[in-house]
Amino acid sequence: MIRSMYSGISGLKNFQTKLDVIGNNIANVNTYGFKKGRTVFKDLISQTTAGATAATATRGGVNAKQVGLGSQLASIDTIHSGGSLQTTGNTLDLGISGEGYFQVSENGSTDISYTRAGNFYLDSNGDLVNGDGMYLVGDTTPLNIPVDSQSMSIGQDGTVTYVDNAGALQTAGVIQMAKFPNSGGLTKAGSNYFKESPASGAPLAGNPLEEGRGSINSGFLEMSNVDLSEEFTDMIVAQRGFQANTRIITTSDSILEELINLKR
Repeated sequence: MIRSMYSGISGLKNFQTKLDVIGNNIANVNTYGFKKGRTVFKDLISQTTAGATAATATRGGVNAKQVGLGSQLASIDTIHSGGSLQTTGNTLDLGISGEGYFQVSENGSTDISYTRAGNFYLDSNGDLVNGDGMYLVGDTTPLNIPVDSQSMSIGQDGTVTYVDNAGALQTAGVIQMAKFPNSGGLTKAGSNYFKESPASGAPLAGNPLEEGRGSINSGFLEMSNVDLSEEFTDMIVAQRGFQANTRIITTSDSILEELINLKR
């Protein structure tokens, strides 16, 4: 009886974690470049009350008798599937089609963060930065557009060009992207940033459209890959699972109460 109560408690904890992940997914449904999370469960341990026996010449084999003792959290995965591209018409809004991540850092710093959020801006010096003032990493960093330029454009291969004040076409540099052996191993660092981890492997940095890296689409932003219909369905499943585990605990408690009352 006590075993069933503790199994119910383990289920409550796991479904609460599942609801936490679902809540974070839904909260970021409109966050550019957000990658949703997914909870995976596994059984905790099984107590063997009788072991398995092999067949003999006169009698067949017998399976083991085991009682499960609950569940535990196996992993919280980050799903790095691509989100839909939303057109904005803004040249500095960049969406990645395919594999890869933008690299941003402070000027001269080797501490690089990775992101799929491509909402970039020009600061007062004409440097390409994101909303936190981090510089977009290119073959030259920072990528600079002179403030007196007439226009600028960004190609699918990451080449940043501009027309100077004399009407001549100039190249500011090429945006560099990074690809990882295991994108699921990246660590979420907040503010739409990912960080390299031992599980992700070392980044393979270089030009877009090379070595499996995707293309850059100017005038588009990648939306979150959260599917609300899927999240609401998972929410219902988690809610019912939570309720079922509370019922296990209350039912076990009722039976224990009956046992205690046997002495009356």
